[in-house]
Amino acid sequence: MPPEKKTENAVKILNRRYIKDQPERKASIQQERINAQVAQLIYDLRKEAGLSQGQLAEMIGTTQSVISRLEDADYEGHSFSMLEKITRALNRRVRIEAVNEDSKSIPIEV
Repeated sequence: MPPEKKTENAVKILNRRYIKDQPERKASIQQERINAQVAQLIYDLRKEAGLSQGQLAEMIGTTQSVISRLEDADYEGHSFSMLEKITRALNRRVRIEAVNEDSKSIPIEV
């Protein structure tokens, strides 16, 4: 009897079955990653500053519900201007980096 095959990494299995070489699906997944990362960044910055969602909202002239939406990984309406308001209120700066395939980057600091 042949040895049992070990289970592969679940992400690799899903990628092979559903994504394959379909550019539109790859782009969709990349956009979801970006949304999740921005939401996590806003949450982490707020928590690091010891602020509630309401307190941060007041600092940037918006409502607690807006901050709540921005911290939701499923939210698709993140904007650079809102991220900049948040980072400035928390004494931070936004840094954007465009990286090509050979890992050369062009940083932009705002």
